[in-house]
Amino acid sequence: MKEAAPQSAEQSAERRVTTYREACREGIRQALIGDERTFLMGEDVGLYGGCYAVSKGLLDEFGPARIRDTPLSENAFVGAGIGAAMAGMRPIVEIMTCNFSLLALDQIVNNAATLAHMSGGQFAVPLVIRMATGAGRQLAAQHSHSFEGWYAHIPGLKILAPGTIEDARHMLKPALADPNPVLIFEHIMLYNAEGDLDPNLQGVDITSAKIRRPGRDVSLLTYGNSLPKAMEAAELLSSEGIEAEVVDLRVLRPLDEETIIASVSRTRRCLIVDEGWKSGSLSAEISARLTERAFFELDAPIMRLCAREVPIPYAAHMEEAALPQTPAIVELARSLASPQ
Repeated sequence: MKEAAPQSAEQSAERRVTTYREACREGIRQALIGDERTFLMGEDVGLYGGCYAVSKGLLDEFGPARIRDTPLSENAFVGAGIGAAMAGMRPIVEIMTCNFSLLALDQIVNNAATLAHMSGGQFAVPLVIRMATGAGRQLAAQHSHSFEGWYAHIPGLKILAPGTIEDARHMLKPALADPNPVLIFEHIMLYNAEGDLDPNLQGVDITSAKIRRPGRDVSLLTYGNSLPKAMEAAELLSSEGIEAEVVDLRVLRPLDEETIIASVSRTRRCLIVDEGWKSGSLSAEISARLTERAFFELDAPIMRLCAREVPIPYAAHMEEAALPQTPAIVELARSLASPQ
């Protein structure tokens, strides 16, 4: 589904301020209203309203048959979601944090991702799994890692990482319409983010990356909570006369190679910002594909800014130091655009 622009200045004035959390909630709410086969299940999604308050109020509106609290057993309730999807339902499974998804790795990788292939197309698994990802709230290592790059390695899965209010609101609908499993990674630091939500926008594209800021001197490729950092860095670089193009990857599998290559071919320089670890990361995959397909378009080596290769620390100053931050993006992009 293509993204519509505001139709007029008057309609643009109707844009309303909301939070990323509220946008996620409204996406779920509209999915429940629009299709009686859809239900939400997961730990504390009902009475508690969700670990990050995304599902707050939905139990009162839709009842326990469609807002289902589950036991603390990811392997069990993800498996139940797979079975429900195969039986014709449209489940939204919430996993509290992507770290806990490792407890359901067998269900996600060996079942959800493979059943359509192994059945010769006789079975589809139209399942959506939502999970919080990333660091920044001092939740320590077991609640703070970014595993979306891991899942982007798996054929049979589609991986989405909404980094804006609009994507948080609208990605769920086409994800539920997909006949194959879709994993949506919502960064914990974005839930409180505020922004305008265009009421004229009826849907978003979940097949392509999106250029959030055009530029001519260096491409900043990123997603999730690194997107606002890259946008801030681009603004700072602009004051120095360096125009950075910011590409929101947002669909991590399948990668939109055409948008990525077109951007890098224009700017001829590339910095990939990825909150995952550098070794074996999504940034490594993108770098390899650019080297294979656009090597002779580059005027400088591809650079990567990733999380430090340590378990995410608890202490605030150490956690901040472990993650990609705006000043480092500015410094690396400046070095690319202004080679000595």
